[in-house]
This record gives sequence, C-alpha cells and structure tokens, in this order.
Amino acid sequence: MKVFKFGGASVKDADSIKNVAGILSSYQQENIFVVISAMGKTTNALEEFTRELLVNSNNAHTHLDKIKEFHFSIIRELFQDQPNHPVFDDIHNTFVELDWMLDDSLGLSFDNAYDQIVSMGELLSTKIISHYLNKVGITNKWIDVRDFLRTDNNYREANIEWDVTQQLYDELKDNFFTTTNRLCITQGFIGCTSENFTTTLGREGSDYTASIIAFLNQATELIIWKDVPGVMSGDPKKFPEAVLIPHLSYHDAVELTYYGATIIHPKTIKPIQNKNIPLLVKSFVNPHTTGTIINNQTVSNSQECFIHKPNQILLSISGKDFSFIVEENISKIFAILAQLRVKVNLMQNSALSFSVCVDNFSKKTELIKKLSTDFFVKYNEAVELYTVRNYNNETLKRIAPDKEILVEQRSRNTLQLVIK
Repeated sequence: MKVFKFGGASVKDADSIKNVAGILSSYQQENIFVVISAMGKTTNALEEFTRELLVNSNNAHTHLDKIKEFHFSIIRELFQDQPNHPVFDDIHNTFVELDWMLDDSLGLSFDNAYDQIVSMGELLSTKIISHYLNKVGITNKWIDVRDFLRTDNNYREANIEWDVTQQLYDELKDNFFTTTNRLCITQGFIGCTSENFTTTLGREGSDYTASIIAFLNQATELIIWKDVPGVMSGDPKKFPEAVLIPHLSYHDAVELTYYGATIIHPKTIKPIQNKNIPLLVKSFVNPHTTGTIINNQTVSNSQECFIHKPNQILLSISGKDFSFIVEENISKIFAILAQLRVKVNLMQNSALSFSVCVDNFSKKTELIKKLSTDFFVKYNEAVELYTVRNYNNETLKRIAPDKEILVEQRSRNTLQLVIK
C-alpha cells in the first residue's frame, strides 16, 4: 500500500481537482490511501469565521456564506452535467452540521470550538473529491479519519494516542480495500478524542496525518504532492537561485523542518523513519518528474539550503536584579513559553540576558506581561530570521549586505541571522 497526500493548493479549484484525478488514474493497479487537505485557503477562511463568531460577533454569517459559495461553485463546475448528483445534498448536509455547531460551540473554550469548526474544511474537500472521482470512474471509498485517529484533548495541536490509534486502525483496515476498490480518501489535519470531540494536529498537519497512516499500515512509500519540483534549497519566490535537492536523509530532512522549512510538516519524518518508509516529495504540476526522495541512506550534501521566516519577534530577557541568567531563570522562561505554546526558532544566552526569536502571534502581549513579572523584557517586532544550512564565507554578504544584524549564531553547518 502507498499513501498519498494532496494539500490545499493541489485541490484549490475544479481544474486542480481534475488534475488530481488524472494523477490517481495512473495508480489504479495498487492500493492507495489518499490524505487530502481543505481546499485552497478554506482553513484561513474558517479561522476568520471562528474569530468573528466567538470574539467579534459581527460578520460571522457573511463569512460562512462565502465559504459555502466557494465550495458549491466548485461542485457546480465539476458536476455541471449532473445538477441532481448526491454530492449537492451531501455537502449541504455537512454545512447543516456546521450550522448546528454554531450554537453548540458557544459553551466551549475557544481552542475546542476552533477545532470543531475549522476541521470542517477537510470533511468538505474529501467528500467533494470522493464523489467526483466516482463520477469519472475512479472507484474509491470515503473514510472518516476520526474513526481511528485517536488524540488527547490538546485542542489545536493534539497529540496522537498511538496504541489506541493502531488498535482502532487494525480493527477497521480489512474494510478499507476490496477487490473492487483500491482507493481510499480521507482527511488530513484532524483527529478525535475519546469523548468524540474533533481535534486538529496543528497548522499544515495533513503531512503528519499521511505519515501516521503510512506508519499504521507499514506502507511501501509515502508521496507528498506539492506545487514545486520537490525539496528545494530555498523558497524559489525568495531565493531565485534555489535548486532541487534530489536526495535527503531522514536526519537532514528533520534538520530542515526544525529550522522552519515549510515543504514538510516538522512531525512528518519520525513515524516513517521508525518503519523505514521512504518519503517522496513530487510535483502535482509535473507528476512524471522524479522529485526528492527522503530515506535512511546517508547523503553527502554540501548544497546551501536557505530558510526564511518573516514577521518574527526578538525578545531579550534579563534579570531585574542584574543576576546571571542561569538554569533557574531559563526554566522559568521556558515554563511561560510552554504555557502559551510558543515555539522558539532561535535562542541565545549571555551572562545577563537570554534572547529568543519566536513567530509573531496573537498572545505576544500576554507573553511579555508574564515574563515582565520577574524579568526586564525588551523586544523587536517585524524582524526576519534566516537559517542557512551548509553556509560558506559568502553567505552573510548575500543575505544581509545592507541590513542590521541583531543576532548572529553559527555552528559547524548552520548559520542563523535575525535581521531588522
């Protein structure tokens, strides 16, 4: 069995869905488990709708109407020759479930309500695509991933309960593939608690879902389909000189995702590494090209790799009594960071201060307030973080020839710069 993952960009409109159908038509002789994200920018739209509903209470229904129209416009184009196709009722009923949730979610915490609402994007996309594939003769079975992917209740970034998930999957797997059906369609990004509440696995978590399913069934390979030729040495939009990296080890891939490379979700590698399952990153625009393979083979790779994270905050934290920043102080700082779920992208310690670079996020005011109880806090907003793997002596000149460098950090293979 193989596992495929298609992200939002690959199913953003009717033509894109037809392209996915063309790719899947080439794999009808083997069992394929397909993980699909929400269409286009649907997750962003559902997030905005959630904020309007639970925080602003102004234009929630206007946002929801736009989301409905977006999906039904795609359906009308895909099924223009079948205006009475069951897909119309199926998607209408899914939106009715969302309407019911609007009342039910008001008593929940924001994070819990967020997961119940935002998760609908994946349910909508997979139902539409499953119906369309059956329409064009690609027989498939729609699977609700929540039937087996069990998580804790850490809403918005839930943790997998691996033993229960494996047990549930094993109980269901004989029903997935049959002699007449070799294709299963399911959702990325979402799971379910033991109390039957939907959870999400963190933004861009569909890659992780695909990796989990590959792990559960010892897949022969996992293919993630992207709008780029494979893993590039940098974002081509930011670094025009970026080139394809044809082969990466698991180790190198983990390093790149840790530092913020967005081509693969950071949690994707570990499950497939545990089962030695190769990962291919391929282009859905040119599906017959080779792409990038990631496996357990050590690769001698000296190619510079550039990772750019804009809109960062650099915090400089120091003791109010001019004491040294030692283990006790750092433990207090990290306890606050963990409490607010802040991911540290860079850290640097000196005798009297501790600096961290983090993503700009909604709870930054709360973070600074909590830190200020015991520490002096200075910060710079709207800074940029550059990470370069396999840097050389010319790297610094090319990245920041005329910019102010706030932090520079080097190891044997990695250069990190916080730039204003």
